[in-house]
Amino acid sequence: MLSDLTGQIENITYANEKNGFAVVQVQVAGRPDLVTVVGHLAAPNAGEVLEMKGEWIQHPKFGLQFKLAEHRSVVPATPYGIRKYLGSGLIQGLGPKLAERIVKKFGAQTLEVLENDIDQLGSVAGIGAKRLALIQKTWHDQKKIHDVMLFLQAHDVSPRQAIKIFQHYGDRAVALVKSDPYRLASDIFGIGFTTADRIATRLGFAPDAPSRISAGILYILTKQSEEGHVFYPYERLVAQGRQILKVSRESLTKALSNLVLDRKIVIELERQDESPEPPTDLNPVYLNKFFYCETNIAKRLAELTGTQQNFEVPAVDDALAWVQRRLPVKLAKQQLQAVKTALTSKVMVVTGGPGTGKTTLISALLKIHERLQANICLAAPTGRAAKRMSTATGHNAVTIHRLLEYSFKKGGFQRNAARPLTCDLLIVDEASMIDTLLMYHLLQALPDGSGLVLVGDVDQLPSVGAGSVLRDLLASGTVPQTRLTQIFRQARASRIITNAHRINRGRLPELAESGPRSRQDFFFIEQEDPQKVLAIILKLIAQRIPQRFGFDPVNEIQVLTPMHKGVIGADNLNQQLQQTLNPGENSIRRGAQTFRVGDKVMQIKNNYDKEVFNGDMGIVTSIRPLDQELSVSFDGRLTTYSSAEIDEIVLAYAISVHKSQGSEYSAVVMPILSQHYILLQRNLIYTAVTRGRELVVMVGSRKALAMGIKNNKTRERHTLLKQRLQIAMAPVHQGVRT
Repeated sequence: MLSDLTGQIENITYANEKNGFAVVQVQVAGRPDLVTVVGHLAAPNAGEVLEMKGEWIQHPKFGLQFKLAEHRSVVPATPYGIRKYLGSGLIQGLGPKLAERIVKKFGAQTLEVLENDIDQLGSVAGIGAKRLALIQKTWHDQKKIHDVMLFLQAHDVSPRQAIKIFQHYGDRAVALVKSDPYRLASDIFGIGFTTADRIATRLGFAPDAPSRISAGILYILTKQSEEGHVFYPYERLVAQGRQILKVSRESLTKALSNLVLDRKIVIELERQDESPEPPTDLNPVYLNKFFYCETNIAKRLAELTGTQQNFEVPAVDDALAWVQRRLPVKLAKQQLQAVKTALTSKVMVVTGGPGTGKTTLISALLKIHERLQANICLAAPTGRAAKRMSTATGHNAVTIHRLLEYSFKKGGFQRNAARPLTCDLLIVDEASMIDTLLMYHLLQALPDGSGLVLVGDVDQLPSVGAGSVLRDLLASGTVPQTRLTQIFRQARASRIITNAHRINRGRLPELAESGPRSRQDFFFIEQEDPQKVLAIILKLIAQRIPQRFGFDPVNEIQVLTPMHKGVIGADNLNQQLQQTLNPGENSIRRGAQTFRVGDKVMQIKNNYDKEVFNGDMGIVTSIRPLDQELSVSFDGRLTTYSSAEIDEIVLAYAISVHKSQGSEYSAVVMPILSQHYILLQRNLIYTAVTRGRELVVMVGSRKALAMGIKNNKTRERHTLLKQRLQIAMAPVHQGVRT
């Protein structure tokens, strides 16, 4: 039997922003102790008053708890509750300290003052005309969204999400959500299909409602794209749709047909006549944008390959001899062949592991093309990779987004087919990171007469975004390619590099034991107990590595882990490392995360307006509790996050190996245990090791390491770029594999 309970949130013990589960401490009138409430609260805020229904349970470890069945949030009535409510970050311009001053002056009448005579706030210390205008505006907006918030909170949507919904839809929010709640999943960052489906169910939408089935299909395809797939096979999509949505096959196939008509998806059939066969598992189903981009990548590469270059190298052998005299090292046979191929081909791919001379090759190409007075562009997918490319070559390199002049206000990339780059040769480093969408935009902006050299390590993890562009290009055999395999003498002195190549060949690394006289750059510390591994990592980061090698624990040491969950997953490691390296009181809390000045953080969502992108890392430089804002320095460029934007960043003392792509760190520490077995594979371990420039320390189980290196079954991604390239390039194919 359900019980009623009303109380005010005092503390947030745990909050999972992904699934909305939370554990909070609630003050209930008449009870001397705080009540532990567990259930789906979707990012609760301190100061909220909850009217709840649920049941009392006795947890074997944590004692008496109130398990939520449903709840609604109401405006607090006491001065203490009002102070917490106003300082929770819901109203821009008001933080905890300023809220305390306001409530101290106006007491229980605070909300009435805000409602009827807000100018009185000007008499509170710290509130000038500018801040008063901001508070007045946001309070007015709060009044307008009061109905929106009550409506959405009744459907388990947090106040912060409600604000986002209101900001996106304005006064039409309630009407739009009532008419089609599934649009939230595609329109609002942080609200997925599951949340939208829950709202729709409460609004009375039938399980077989066409809008629900269509949204479910798009959700499945979007999730597959997040796993790296450009398309999903038809029958697997139908089977997964039936499993998730619990609807008939007929309902799904009808929704699929309607989505095709609406040009939201493409189903590629084997037969294209007037009476095609019904789709089978061989028929790929694409989100429309991925089909368009994949097909046009192949088409554009064929066009580029079939056109003349803007300049001509008069004597290739003379150019090779000339550049050899101007380089500090002698080019190896593979490098010479690669330079020759690049000078005689419009498009070329160079791949190779660390220490195989990719940077030297780029430098040689730059010298030759500078002599020819060619207009050269250098680019990389991430800011760190571009900066490293600039340092290594002495030439300016930029991110692909900056090269293509992305503008949020103007609605996309400003360099495109209509306004191409001014470029005779484009060299792109870290090409393994380029996904299908970005490759399409890059090729569209490349002028017909330009050459293209893609440089990358195909044995690393594929791009975070959908597709495996570099791998497909190489596998297609349609463009000239060179694989650099020779490890140069200077690189062979590094155990990081030699072990990376051992791992890539399926062999265990040479594991050095740390000793008082040892100055190796690769270590393995054996320990199979997760809690002890955690303790070792904390000590390594805070004491042992800084003391012995002099690396800064925040800026120069990076923990890379295969997983997010668990004792040595990124989530727990970040909390433990933050407490060890950066304890303090001045902070802003969002869900289960607390941010402090000095914290290392990562952007987890492309924000084109701020020009920060998924995977960018920075340092929190200031926190303004009154405004509920913080600022982050990304390589010296300050970016400010409002209360509603803070969920775009996460702590980054520890990050996943996937998120480390394109970056290098002075020192890398990696836990590796058998509990990671689902994710352990050779290219993941290889990628992690190659992120370390001067030091790599692995902590964990030799058995787990061997298990991962043995597993060379890379997760196949559903793409057809290889086949499309082979078809499109057949008439103009002129490449010879080297």
